[in-house]
Amino acid sequence: MSVIKRLLLWLLALLALALVFLLYARPDFMVDVSNLVWSCFGPAPGQ
Repeated sequence: MSVIKRLLLWLLALLALALVFLLYARPDFMVDVSNLVWSCFGPAPGQ
């Protein structure tokens, strides 16, 4: 594997980790995601 390709893969991995960190830093987004996942398995709470 060439040095450029390896560097690009590392940069892509670091970018993905940074995006995940930014999403976890927004609790409202994580609540929305958990509600979406929960809605796949049954009715919403209170219904």
